[in-house]
Amino acid sequence: MSNNLFDEFDPVSAAQWKQKIQFDLKGADYNKSLLTHTTEGITINPFYHKDTYKHLDIPQGPDAFMICQSFYAGKEKAAGHLAKDAVKRGAESLKFVADKPFDYSRLLNGLLNKNIPFFFQLNFLNTDFIKELKDFLKGNEVYFNIDLIGNLVKTGNWFISNQKDHQVLKELLKDTVKTHGILGVDVSLYQNAGAHAVQQVAYALAHASEYLNYLNDLNEGGSISKDDLDSIVKQMMFTFSIGSNYFFEIAKLRAFRFLWDLLLKEYQLDYNARIYTQPSLRNKTLFDAHVNMLRTTSESMSAVFGGADYIGNLSYDAFFKKKNEFGERISRNQLIILKEESNLKNADFTKGAYYIEDLTYEISKRSLEIFKEIEKGGGFVKQLFKGVIQRKIKESAGKKQKQFDAVDLVLLGSNKYPDPDEEILKDNLELYPFVRKRLSKTIIEPLVPVRLSEKLEKRRLI
Repeated sequence: MSNNLFDEFDPVSAAQWKQKIQFDLKGADYNKSLLTHTTEGITINPFYHKDTYKHLDIPQGPDAFMICQSFYAGKEKAAGHLAKDAVKRGAESLKFVADKPFDYSRLLNGLLNKNIPFFFQLNFLNTDFIKELKDFLKGNEVYFNIDLIGNLVKTGNWFISNQKDHQVLKELLKDTVKTHGILGVDVSLYQNAGAHAVQQVAYALAHASEYLNYLNDLNEGGSISKDDLDSIVKQMMFTFSIGSNYFFEIAKLRAFRFLWDLLLKEYQLDYNARIYTQPSLRNKTLFDAHVNMLRTTSESMSAVFGGADYIGNLSYDAFFKKKNEFGERISRNQLIILKEESNLKNADFTKGAYYIEDLTYEISKRSLEIFKEIEKGGGFVKQLFKGVIQRKIKESAGKKQKQFDAVDLVLLGSNKYPDPDEEILKDNLELYPFVRKRLSKTIIEPLVPVRLSEKLEKRRLI
């Protein structure tokens, strides 16, 4: 007798499965009854089979993701104390957000040379400060995530000007440190503004391609060496926001790894993409806010299975409350439970899963088509100035908003099964949770992150 119980059954082909399903439908149309068409242009089948699924060789992700926790660097002593406490409690890497130069020696006191990767989100561009910070952090793994295009997308303006921004970047790239990632590509805003999975991958690729072309020009002009170019690209960090469409989000990250590898081969480079992920803000709700914990758990699992190198979780109340011990502890512990108790560490879990493999293929194929269109149109920045990217994202966001308003897209506790007795006072909100009107003059239309439930919540606030 065989040790494999399934050897006793005859194999069933995909055609036989489909024939059986059509018989059981008793005359109902197979395509209308069982096929689901998504906003990405992908058709979801009722079943996937080894005879028909499409496989891509995805570059290997990390052996295990690293847990990251973020802090605002404005109050250096307090932020440093909280960062050290977070490391004691399970954080493995740290992210600091800053709107202006800060006292880095005070902030990082007691944290250096402990194998803790540091991430910075600097919402300013200051050559002297960043050079000093680079020198101070030599010997540590650091990602500065300087993203000129990302700032343009977010604010509608360059930091200073196109020419000056690139001049500063050129200066910073000249002094390359092997352990320092200078460039970052922030894809998270596209997701939070409403772009679907295919668009996000395509825009990430087109966004990064602008930097590859720029680095290639610097190399050919003698400003940076070939070794420096290799090191810069190797250390480039991509930041993605992960939404609630569980399997699509897994496939999104896998598709990006595949296409990034494909693009780098055109430049005779071969480095795995480095990916930092965080949960989306788009589907988070003000009412019944504790449900956000379930959403961020699901999204973090998608990030793990998609092969993220680093995951920074989002506190359930991050958009309407100031940072607090409870929210931060819960968000960190969610990741610790996934990694240490559930043992979800390696992205290889998804290899050979027919549905995920097929989704990865479909997202890759469609993303590559959009990427090629952008390149034919002059590149990502040129398409931003023409408003093409913004228009496409608005169209995608509008479709999702209509689905939410019609309760075809459900957010529990918000547009479905809301608690009629839950009341929230406007004056009790510590942070303003809605889109603010922008009054500053911009050179392009900026992308604006919008939560799906904002209109509904405004009506319910007291």
